[in-house]
Amino acid sequence: QDAFVAFHVDKVLVSKYLKPLQIGELAPDQPSIEPTKNKMLVKDFRELRATVEKMGLLKPNQLFFFLHLAHILLLDTAAWLILFYFGTSLMPFFVSLVVLTISQVQASWLQHDLGHLSVLRTTKWNHWLHKFVMCHLIGASAKWWTLLHSRHHAKPNCFQKDPDIDMHPFLFTLGKKFSVELGIKKKKYMPYNHQHKYFFITLPPLLFPTYFHCHTFYIAYTKRYWADLAWMLTFYIRFFFTYGSLLEIKSLLAYYFIFRMLESSWFVWVSQMNHIPMDIHYDNNLDWVSTQLQATCNVEQSLFNDWFTGHLNFQIEHHLFPTMPRHNYWKVAPLVKSLCAKHGIEYQCKPLLTAFADIVHSLKNSGELWLDAYLHK
Repeated sequence: QDAFVAFHVDKVLVSKYLKPLQIGELAPDQPSIEPTKNKMLVKDFRELRATVEKMGLLKPNQLFFFLHLAHILLLDTAAWLILFYFGTSLMPFFVSLVVLTISQVQASWLQHDLGHLSVLRTTKWNHWLHKFVMCHLIGASAKWWTLLHSRHHAKPNCFQKDPDIDMHPFLFTLGKKFSVELGIKKKKYMPYNHQHKYFFITLPPLLFPTYFHCHTFYIAYTKRYWADLAWMLTFYIRFFFTYGSLLEIKSLLAYYFIFRMLESSWFVWVSQMNHIPMDIHYDNNLDWVSTQLQATCNVEQSLFNDWFTGHLNFQIEHHLFPTMPRHNYWKVAPLVKSLCAKHGIEYQCKPLLTAFADIVHSLKNSGELWLDAYLHK
């Protein structure tokens, strides 16, 4: 299946684990694809996948990722050195916060690459470096992220299957169909008609310092990810020992909470610009390509956009080829665009600020649809 091929780097090794589960082969006269799936699109995508592999686009440029890790470590060190050399007055305090925030967000893009096994040539070393970056540099569980993010990629924007949209309906109402459905049922967990306003003071600044903090420790503990927990503790020991030697306890806690808020805001705006404005509904059992395309859109390429978003401005290509190294997305993008044009599928690509604005517009539209349905008798 396309999902299996997309997620696994060493398919021979993984296939060994599947052999005991094999119960037989399909009879020659049985269809190999369900009626709900676009057979011709699947065929063309598999040909494209074969072309991508022949072009070597799934092979990482390790120098690219080494330099990326180096700039993260330099920024991480610089954040502490600024306070050490220039003191803890307001200006160095603020500059250090900004530098550490940049380091943390760039580390989150790198751990994303490592989690997708797209940095190093072997799965084992990707996992080891993933623990270093995610657990030690960021302070969260690598296995926790993999558990949630794999589900997101399998069924993006599918309610009750994609954990990234679990905020519906308790915090926001998402998608046109869901908003109308919620209004007809007279359900109101929040004033959804104002959700485009309270979005600014809820999800972007608070996702990391509140929900993610609790959830990553909860999952790591309940699922007994002891190695991850040990790695995570090294982050907190390092942070509070190094910064605690320079800042008083109140300033230290403020410093930590503020940089987490800044990091969270950056992450949420980038991660949601590709998905929230797109179609959100129940799983319609579409083929792999259709499922990914209807839930994702791109942002225009530029050196700044690539760096700022961790190349997640190429969200369409990333979802179709999740193990592809990010530095190759721009190479495969024209081929994906041609595939979409051939099958009459919209390939959305927009400016960065437009993508941010579309998050707010989609929330506003969903809230208005909910209100109309809610008030309708």
